[in-house]
Amino acid sequence: MTALPNIDMPAFPPMPSLPSLGGGSVAAMSRKQKAAIIVRLLQSEGDVIPLQSLPEDHQVELTRQMTTMRYIDHETLASVVEEFSEVLSSIGLSFPNGLEGALNVLDGSLSAATSSKMRKQAGFSITGDPWERIAELDVDTILPVLEKESPEIAAVLLSKIAVSKAAEILGRLPGERARRITYAVSLTQGIEPYVVQKIGISLAAQLDNRPPKAFETSPVERVGAILNFSASSIREDVLEGLEESDQMFAGEVRKAIFTFANIATRLDGRDVPKVTRDVDPAMLITALAAASSGEPGKATEFILSNMSQRMAQSLREEIEALGNVKGPAGEEAQNAVVASIRNLEAAGEIFLLTGDED
Repeated sequence: MTALPNIDMPAFPPMPSLPSLGGGSVAAMSRKQKAAIIVRLLQSEGDVIPLQSLPEDHQVELTRQMTTMRYIDHETLASVVEEFSEVLSSIGLSFPNGLEGALNVLDGSLSAATSSKMRKQAGFSITGDPWERIAELDVDTILPVLEKESPEIAAVLLSKIAVSKAAEILGRLPGERARRITYAVSLTQGIEPYVVQKIGISLAAQLDNRPPKAFETSPVERVGAILNFSASSIREDVLEGLEESDQMFAGEVRKAIFTFANIATRLDGRDVPKVTRDVDPAMLITALAAASSGEPGKATEFILSNMSQRMAQSLREEIEALGNVKGPAGEEAQNAVVASIRNLEAAGEIFLLTGDED
């Protein structure tokens, strides 16, 4: 048997002495050391831990602590895990960290004015990842802030939110600005993470600085909703007055209004059975009988022509027996049909057409 050549092997560094459970080493460990052990264990099991949600100094301290540690034995690991489990099981309730965390928990309970005031008093202090908060905002909230920023800042924002939302924002910007922002996205490759974080904090502060809205819906939607259920004579009188004062606003209000007369042009014929099932039969017959001519008459014929022939014939007979309905009774019944359509639309069961398909 040939003897192996004598090779000088490099000496391995001495293994650090492992803590002894009997000597109370676990009890002597600092909380930072135990935290590093738990984090390392979870990572070794394939768990993704959102450490970025911790304050930056905590992330730095955890990283430094891990650089000073090498090995621990199974008994020590088991003891640390057991202690950690006991601490978790003893917690009855936890509270969010920082002002923003508290405001997120109380979202929907506090008034918008109170939340805004508290953020201002705190000097827009941001805890956690500001981009998570920005990503939750709708397009209408983000767009006004984005329009004032440079293309480079806008490019960072679009890169940090959902692709579908970024595409919608880009589609609502003027063509030239949209092209400049798109080009600026190509320049974000080498940007440092801390710069992106600072941009996020700045944008979040701007969004927090917006004055709270007293109304959740736009003036057009509010006026349209009121006129929807007003008497037709009052509705037309108000709209004529609006057109004299502000023709553009009046035009938007007319688009927002949905009355019985709009059914023929804005309701999909396939949705008629859903509407008729949802309306009280007596109200439906009264509404149809009250609309015998003009645009309302077209709505009546539209409804009858988009249901089974037998049901339509039965309704026609009942309408004829009821006779011509005029005045408040007819308008009340038509408003009931409109309310049913609006309720179905709000529930996502039907979708109204724009009325511009012709």
